[in-house]
Amino acid sequence: MASEVNEWYKGRKVFVTGALGLMGKVLIEKLLYSVPDIGCVYALVRSKRGKSPETRIEEMWQLPLFARIREEKPHVMKKLIAVAGDIQYDDLGINNKQTEEIYNEVSVVFHFAATLRLEAPLKEGLELNTKGTLRVLEMAKKMRKLAGFVHLSTAFCYPDYDRMAEAVHPPPTDPHEVLRAASWMTNEQLNVLAPTLMQKHPNSYTYSKRLAEALVKECYPEIPAVVVRPSIVTPSFKEPNPGWVDNLNGPIGLMIGAGKGVIRSMHCYGHYHAEVIPVDIAINATIVIPYYINTQMERSQEIPVFNLTTGDDRNNTWKEVLDVGKATVRKYPFEMPLWYPDGNIRHSKLLHELCVFFYHIVPAYLIDFLMFIFGQQRFMVRIQKRISVGLEVLQYFTTREWWFDTDNFKDLAKKLHGADFTTFPMDLKIIEIGPYIESCMIGGKLYCLKEKLENLPKAKLHNNILFVLDFLASVFFYLLLVYWMVLLFEPVREILSYCGPFVKYLPLVGKAVFRDD
Repeated sequence: MASEVNEWYKGRKVFVTGALGLMGKVLIEKLLYSVPDIGCVYALVRSKRGKSPETRIEEMWQLPLFARIREEKPHVMKKLIAVAGDIQYDDLGINNKQTEEIYNEVSVVFHFAATLRLEAPLKEGLELNTKGTLRVLEMAKKMRKLAGFVHLSTAFCYPDYDRMAEAVHPPPTDPHEVLRAASWMTNEQLNVLAPTLMQKHPNSYTYSKRLAEALVKECYPEIPAVVVRPSIVTPSFKEPNPGWVDNLNGPIGLMIGAGKGVIRSMHCYGHYHAEVIPVDIAINATIVIPYYINTQMERSQEIPVFNLTTGDDRNNTWKEVLDVGKATVRKYPFEMPLWYPDGNIRHSKLLHELCVFFYHIVPAYLIDFLMFIFGQQRFMVRIQKRISVGLEVLQYFTTREWWFDTDNFKDLAKKLHGADFTTFPMDLKIIEIGPYIESCMIGGKLYCLKEKLENLPKAKLHNNILFVLDFLASVFFYLLLVYWMVLLFEPVREILSYCGPFVKYLPLVGKAVFRDD
């Protein structure tokens, strides 16, 4: 059967911000591959590290992500048009000729550009996530053929609600007033006000995204806008390659950090549900949404919102994810880990902090001390500080339960027929946690760390050696701990003295307990 989605997009021109982010790249690949009759895709790309937008697009084409396009449909590559610009500038810094072309031709806008740094200063989050959205909205108002404006938000931008409805709620502060103040205040001044402004928001990311949603809502129905809220985005489930990922944000960074033996403790409530969505499932829904809202009999009075989450259908907890992840990293160990991967999640904040001190901080300073002795550049303390900041931010999301309404999201699949139902799958219930995490781990090895699967035997041998060393180090640590307790506390010595030969022949402890003999 013919694709109704493809037919709707036929000849339409699309404008994408954040084109070179994880979701932006997957969106472009899916549009060009599965919607072949699309007119073209304008990709907003800024120069970076001396590379022009055109050079960065050429480098993007060489990624494994675009392998099936290169092999099966190379002709669609000419439909991607690089647009030099940046959301930090008015009119996005686009030259006049291309600006007029966009105003006259674009039908759909996918606004993905944002800073994803959860620990970013408030001024940075406001400038990119909130003011950047305002600039894109101002351009969208001038697009003569606009049929859909898709704003990518986050499912976690309403921490003051126990259950997140598919609706835009009032922000804690007027976004225009906040942007006006941020325009003249310094970073330091704004950071002083941040707790008062953000209230229950844990970081600048969720706060600035919430303000951006309010701006999008203001423009509805003047422009046909929708808000899309994915939960934690994880590597692809099926398309274009199982496990595709190109950055260490979110859970994949934790998996790799734990697999490398660098992260050994995380504050997390293991019985809470893991709220994640594979990037390809999220992109399938995002592509279908403009078609969906334009085939409705009547336009909604309120701005449409789609929570791209598992909602009430989820059944996997963080502990289950950890257990499967541990088994998988032993099956597919990473090359050259710093230590044996045996981290864990801790419900107790105090216990977690103790583990961080002994398993993260002390080894980091020890490694840097050895580097100093041998005249090498020190790096481990710096890395651990960055990890600590990242963990502190992420732990907010793993120590509370999140609940979402997903009626609009589920209705998308019901709208699809024939070829579209299989071309744009969105059913999260079919994902089996074991095979999926395995594909994520392999994807992290292949695409992030550039490791080769043929090196697995060597990696496993290294892993086994570290297991023995980890066991011996643990035994020595606990013997030393008991030894100190015996020296400091006489009752401990007396209790252990009744254990006879077993304690007597223990290294360190035996001589300390039976020192009178």
